[in-house]
Amino acid sequence: MNPPTLGLSLRTAVVIGGTSGIGRELALGLAAAGADVVASSRRADQVESTAGEIESLGRQTLRIACDVCDRSSLENLLAKTLERFGKVDILVNCAGKTKRAPTVDFPEESWRDILETNLTGTLRGCQIFGKHMLERGYGRIINIASIATFVSLMEVAAYSASKAAVGALTRSLALEWSSRGVMVNAIAPGVFPTALNAELLDGTNRGRELLARTPMGRFGKPEELVGAAVYLASDAASFTTGQILVVDGGFLASGVNQ
Repeated sequence: MNPPTLGLSLRTAVVIGGTSGIGRELALGLAAAGADVVASSRRADQVESTAGEIESLGRQTLRIACDVCDRSSLENLLAKTLERFGKVDILVNCAGKTKRAPTVDFPEESWRDILETNLTGTLRGCQIFGKHMLERGYGRIINIASIATFVSLMEVAAYSASKAAVGALTRSLALEWSSRGVMVNAIAPGVFPTALNAELLDGTNRGRELLARTPMGRFGKPEELVGAAVYLASDAASFTTGQILVVDGGFLASGVNQ
């Protein structure tokens, strides 16, 4: 019996929030593994540049901007992808935002904005692309959770609440959809410096504490998340669902480190 493959040839992937930071790295990683990849986000210039990188890997793509807060734009993304490729096998939900401030007077507008993007935006992606996958009887959905899904991080309550909910949503959808061929999992990155969190990490006490609590003694590199994504997107993960795969350099295992 041949073991299931980790390759993604003949697969079509959509990465929402896939043109910067972790999302871009995952989009390029899926392409390198053999998938045709549509990397989308709000910024047309980033969509264009990422598409060029995907094509340089010998894969096919589309140039379509979308906004997870606009359901119609996600529906358009699905429609255009189906028009070009005929199917979507893999969805990665990677759009996200954060803001640090004391919770006691955290503005409700900012709270709603973060949950709208991180949680409700993920739900929209799952609903719109998940319906197509359920109709086909095949799909791989990968949501992006966080170590904040499991532990508290100071003064980012909205972000932490949204990511805890993404974990719960992932498990709920796995319960509902796995028997119909759609596997739903999440990746929970540890500390990976990106444009989203750079100001919270660079030269700060917070950054030094996060580093001290990471047993590997360094922060992650975005490309170190690619292996987890390729696995969860592949047929090798045919019996893996409802899981939150932590890639954190040992952060969650950390207790007393000296």
